Amino acid sequence: MKLLLVMTFLFRQAFSGSPSVQIGGLFPRGADQEYSAFRVGMVQFGMADFRLTPHIDNLEVANSFAVTNCFCSQFSRGVYAIFGFYDKKSVNTITSFCETLHVSFITPSFPAEGLNQFVLQMRPDIKGPLVSLVEYYKWEKFAYLYDSDRGLSTLQVILDTAAEKKWVVTAINVGDLKDDSKDEAYRSLFQDLEIRKERRIILDCEQDKVKDIMEQVITIGKHVKGYHYIIANLGFLDGDLSKIQYGGANVSGFQIVDFDEPVVAKFDQRWEALEEKEYPGADTRIRYTSALTYDAVNVMTEAFRFLHKQRIDMSRRGNSGDCLANPAVPWAQGVEIERALKQVRVDGLTGNIQFDQHGKRTNYSVTIMELNNKGPLKIGFWNEEDKMVQTKLDNSNNDTQGLENKTVIVTTILEAPYVMLKKNAEQFQDNDRYEGYCVDLAAEIAKHCGIRYKLRIVGDGKYGARDAETKIWNGMVGELVYGKADIAVAPLTITLVREEVIDFSKPFMSLGISIMIKKPQKSKPGVFSFLDPLAYEIWMCIVFAYIGVSVVLFLVSRFSPYEWTLEEPEDGALPLTTESTNEFGIFNSLWFSLGAFMRQGCDISPRSLSGRIVGGVWWFFTLIIISSYTANLAAFLTVERMVSPIESAEDLAKQTEIAYGTLDSGSTKEFFRRSKIALFDKMWQYMKSAEPSVFVKKTSEGVQRVRKSKGKYAYLLESTMNEYIEQRKPCDTMKVGGNLDSKGYGIATPKLSPLRVPVNLAVLKLNEQGTLDKMKNKWWYDKGECGFKDSTNKEKTSALSLSNVAGVFYILVGGLGLAMMVALVEFCYKSRAEAKKMKVAANTFSSPQHTGNYTHTLSSPQHAPNYNLLSPSHQPNYATYKEGYNVYGIESVKI
Repeated sequence: MKLLLVMTFLFRQAFSGSPSVQIGGLFPRGADQEYSAFRVGMVQFGMADFRLTPHIDNLEVANSFAVTNCFCSQFSRGVYAIFGFYDKKSVNTITSFCETLHVSFITPSFPAEGLNQFVLQMRPDIKGPLVSLVEYYKWEKFAYLYDSDRGLSTLQVILDTAAEKKWVVTAINVGDLKDDSKDEAYRSLFQDLEIRKERRIILDCEQDKVKDIMEQVITIGKHVKGYHYIIANLGFLDGDLSKIQYGGANVSGFQIVDFDEPVVAKFDQRWEALEEKEYPGADTRIRYTSALTYDAVNVMTEAFRFLHKQRIDMSRRGNSGDCLANPAVPWAQGVEIERALKQVRVDGLTGNIQFDQHGKRTNYSVTIMELNNKGPLKIGFWNEEDKMVQTKLDNSNNDTQGLENKTVIVTTILEAPYVMLKKNAEQFQDNDRYEGYCVDLAAEIAKHCGIRYKLRIVGDGKYGARDAETKIWNGMVGELVYGKADIAVAPLTITLVREEVIDFSKPFMSLGISIMIKKPQKSKPGVFSFLDPLAYEIWMCIVFAYIGVSVVLFLVSRFSPYEWTLEEPEDGALPLTTESTNEFGIFNSLWFSLGAFMRQGCDISPRSLSGRIVGGVWWFFTLIIISSYTANLAAFLTVERMVSPIESAEDLAKQTEIAYGTLDSGSTKEFFRRSKIALFDKMWQYMKSAEPSVFVKKTSEGVQRVRKSKGKYAYLLESTMNEYIEQRKPCDTMKVGGNLDSKGYGIATPKLSPLRVPVNLAVLKLNEQGTLDKMKNKWWYDKGECGFKDSTNKEKTSALSLSNVAGVFYILVGGLGLAMMVALVEFCYKSRAEAKKMKVAANTFSSPQHTGNYTHTLSSPQHAPNYNLLSPSHQPNYATYKEGYNVYGIESVKI
């Protein structure tokens, strides 16, 4: 007690200045042990740089009004997530608030029906294990007693399965019985079941109700041999089974907390050391609902620690008010927290904790328990992949004990990265000379099975195939069949023909046949790569559209009277002509369309409605085209692409330039030989008749053939090996397309070998613990020489170089040069034309008949001087001079 108080004091001092996340807690009255587990989790998972601060409310979860008040109170306090319980009456209230306000609710209560985005179910679903156990016992007629307060989803699954498998199920609701008469009701119920000869009964209830029912079962003597009960909750060991243990009845159930696990055993020691006064419920073994509560604190801590490290703003400013506001204001960061919670993956008291996108537990394992006169016994386990796996085999245990004094011969094959000789292998002996994935796997298997072993490389270097003529097996399969080895730990594919002569464990690695080719050279963007974002036909359509719009604009401007206007004279001058002009000649129309397409505009614009319609649709067209071009431009200029000649098996089959083959005497060759699919049969016909032979004796030979063939050979092999070689220098191979099939590697043993069951269990345990994934990452990617796989799959984006945009500069320089040449031609042409006009004008003035008379008469003073100006017919053409001095002209060109 003193030690615990000191630890709590130090914990509070250490977190006095650390970041705090407010967490809500809704606990039902009487859930003392669950609340104690919650507090222990807060202390256990708190860190010096981060902590959770809980706000706890105790309430009656069956009262929706109380649940609403507590939930809104927690929301107004600004909590980031809420942990709590619910029942059938309040589940809809809580899920509705969570969906509306985007507040995550983490609960160990029974899984709610439907899809609730912001509700995380800590309790795994029991439907799958229950159906599997009924099938295991081969029940065809039984009674199903359920508590309606836990929902009806499990009952619905049982009834649907019963209809499919023709089971006879008697479903009885025991959730609505009154407390004052429930004992008598239970006794009457079982007496009725006895009349119906129903001696196989499923109890789908919480542990407290199961306890009440079993007490009445003992009272009326229905706990003797001949009766079989299945307790359908996840806390088989939570109840007191001592009274029914010696009655003779068969009692089965499920256990989510495995007390044999090191993590659980270590926690159990700390739990037993707690003071019951400080932590109510600590005097008894932790129940599964309390373990789920403890794991929920772990999940919340991991999620918020991740968000804290990512420096994501989770402030509740502006929307931490009334949860009953209309309209409701959801929390903006609620979705971010919900995602972080669902991404948590940890190992807790209830095993692997992982959630799917709907917040339900996935990839979990449930222990199958059975009660006999010696006490509870594990008979197997259930997981989503393998369903129910039986483990209670006494004979196999005795056989395994007999192997403890024997050195097991493990046959394997030298194949990187599975089994490889160390660089200094001569300095070691026996198993220490090797390294690799299968070497580590063999060590783990031996440790779990408690055996000694010796690695031995297969003599012929083959995996194992049966000769078509002699029917003799070679490779590792042959060594197992003919008793030369006890077990094969290697990348040995599980196939039907091999399963007929040897036994395989559950797959320790999943894979498929894939295609390996030499990595093609990356093609850099060309000089005119800026044209690549749009296809050639689109560019041609744009050119035709540009010309067409210009012509249409010219035509509508000619037809529309609103485009014709009189020339405006200069201030104070008389109009020189009354002729109407039109600004939209053919060249101006082309210029207007070009300016709009280049997003630069133009000095002229249409006046008529028809002209503006043409301009409007052209502007809209150019807006979409330019936007689409700009959106794709960056990718086409900055990404260097690898153009692969082969993308799939279909590409291989329909060409003959690139040869392709497989490993001789392997499962890949057998797959094509036995396949009835037209595509694969076509490929097999090619491979077996190809000259020279496309088959290789070793995988390394096939890889070298791919590298030296300059892209003219493709090798078909397992995807795992393909991925490994892709990560090895010189990094010149690549995997293309998807897998052609789906299969797995398994550990092989001879038929009826005593190692079969313990090896199988060891593989499953390694898979559940994540050891297999860790080993694969170690030998595939951690030791990779070509960078991470993700980086090789994604096209690398780099800065633009001059070669990427050189075409733009060429066009610019060419355009400038063209403009200078056109200007020079215009100048020369206009100068020559004006010179001719000036010469004609000079000749006209010098002619005598065009000379004016000037007469000044002085005889009559009253007469003013008389200037005899040139007659209009003899006046020079001033328009010619005007036009001559204005080289480019100020008048519109008339067509």
